[in-house]
Amino acid sequence: MTSVSSASKSEQAYAWIRSRISGHAFGPGYRLVLGSIAEELGMSVVPVREAIRRLEAEGLVTFERNVGARVTLVDESEYAHTMQTLGLVEGAATALSAPLLDAAALDAAAEVNEQMSRMLEHLDAHAFTELNRQFHSVLFEPCPNPHLLDLVHRGWARLSGIRDSTFAYVPGRAQHSVDEHTQILELIRSGAEPLEIELAARNHRWRTRDAFLDALHNRSHQTLGEVS
Repeated sequence: MTSVSSASKSEQAYAWIRSRISGHAFGPGYRLVLGSIAEELGMSVVPVREAIRRLEAEGLVTFERNVGARVTLVDESEYAHTMQTLGLVEGAATALSAPLLDAAALDAAAEVNEQMSRMLEHLDAHAFTELNRQFHSVLFEPCPNPHLLDLVHRGWARLSGIRDSTFAYVPGRAQHSVDEHTQILELIRSGAEPLEIELAARNHRWRTRDAFLDALHNRSHQTLGEVS
């Protein structure tokens, strides 16, 4: 049975490693050396191992034979397909939710977006991502189609396993995201046509996808240039 002390140390190690993955201090492919991390945190390797197993279950860490634990590499095709699908289903869910969103709900979404805006100067990518989820959740959760809503939830869950924070990788995307949120809210408040709302929400998701993949390609080319 795990002691309270051991459990708390495991939680501490989990939070520490996860924050560095989210902030890209530990980038894709980074090798996680248990002994070094344990020494850094002033604990034994046991809670660190437990933390890494938890991160593996979340898809953020993978184990390779004769290598050990590494930060999961971004699967470009999986990310692209997930974002493309999420754009479609979330766009539709947002459009269906729009007539059901009252002024209080829209004000709540606007307040979350304002919190995101205030964070732009000193971006905390992980916190920004959480606020981003809250914002979109307000807009799609009232969707009256439970099957569509289930697909949206599945897309978000799959996305978190592929890459926790796009904004850590592409910080410049944060400002555009806030601006696009404002545009989507204005469309809903003004009673725009459902298709216009759907396309705005869909394209918002797809622009994030494109920005992330462009950054990934650019960094890959830079790495190749350094090696050559």
